[in-house]
Amino acid sequence: MGEIGVIQAKIGGWIFEVTDSGLLADPVKHWKSGYSARTLAYSWEAADGFPSEVAAPFAQSTEPLMENITPILAIPEFKVPLPGGVRASQNDIFVLARSSSGPVSIMVEGKVKESFGPSLGEWRNDASPGKEERLGFLLRTLGLGDAPADDIRYQLLHRAASAIITGEQHRAAAAVLVVHSFSQECAGWPDYQAFARLFGVKAELGLVQRLGNASTIPLFGVWAVGNPLFLQS
Repeated sequence: MGEIGVIQAKIGGWIFEVTDSGLLADPVKHWKSGYSARTLAYSWEAADGFPSEVAAPFAQSTEPLMENITPILAIPEFKVPLPGGVRASQNDIFVLARSSSGPVSIMVEGKVKESFGPSLGEWRNDASPGKEERLGFLLRTLGLGDAPADDIRYQLLHRAASAIITGEQHRAAAAVLVVHSFSQECAGWPDYQAFARLFGVKAELGLVQRLGNASTIPLFGVWAVGNPLFLQS
């Protein structure tokens, strides 16, 4: 694991390893102790299945679609093409899981102190026809009728949509956005709360929550607080 860009996920007996540092957007910057890419990789590698703080919300959930959920494989730096441009949504980890109801598509966004990037208003500053096409596609995928307020973080929109898009490809019963945050101060939590409110949901830490009812497949969100010991990895 000391080599830049080596991410190994051992999940339910499956091991998926990538040794190409080019998968990271900026290997020199991102593959450092205390940063989300390295911290997330070590946390998931050490787990036998989901990391405990990710497993707990699923185990405690009363949602039938999450019953007996088990991870099957994990793919790091997973790209999901989106219309309206050439840049894909690059997700930290895609997890294909299975519950009693069938496949479940999970996109994991790792964070330490990093922000969720530009707000929707900032992203649309130089709005091109391509950006408007992409935003319209994301809103339709997420089942959101109106464009969100400018302070919503664009990254949360396309990460959640990525879970749905990939879920459709795998005929999944549900899609899940997991924010796996290793910030003990919950940096970025207000942004996630604002995102959840788009679906009429009051976000709560460590819970699987249904995000609306109009997405193409059922969408859920989870904010899991990671083990700070992995910040030293």
